[in-house]
Amino acid sequence: MLKICCLLATIFLLSCKTTTYFVVRHAEKESNTMSGDVPLSAAGKQRAEALKDLLRNENIRFIYSTNYIRTKSTAQPLAESKGMDIQVYDPADTAFVGRIRKSNAGNLLIVGHSNTVDDLVNKLVGETKLSDLPDAQYGDLFVVKRKGKKYSFEKKHFGN
Repeated sequence: MLKICCLLATIFLLSCKTTTYFVVRHAEKESNTMSGDVPLSAAGKQRAEALKDLLRNENIRFIYSTNYIRTKSTAQPLAESKGMDIQVYDPADTAFVGRIRKSNAGNLLIVGHSNTVDDLVNKLVGETKLSDLPDAQYGDLFVVKRKGKKYSFEKKHFGN
């Protein structure tokens, strides 16, 4: 009987656990380069630091970024402050969101692009909340919380 009570208590506690997905577009990029894989500008580096400051106490367990300099550089200050590696994901991988939705590994940060952040958020929430972000729009933080089978969405802003 004690084992059954412990099992039921564990299942109850796990179903009440909240996982938070923090989704951002990369910070401001340099505009005067000929490369398609452009680094962050000075303003972008400041915004990446602001993201680190905002998320430092959010118990981030995983950090995901596309394989571009600007996205990885946006995540890098937080990753370094936590001693974590950045996991590279492919925005064309249609199974990525399903894998992270099934995971109960804790809170995570995902850094994408103006034309991929909306897809990530919409798939996480299970309904359309966003469309492509304007190219000149930076500093939006999309917070998706999962508690049990319920998802909530909130839009915040970070940096200057």
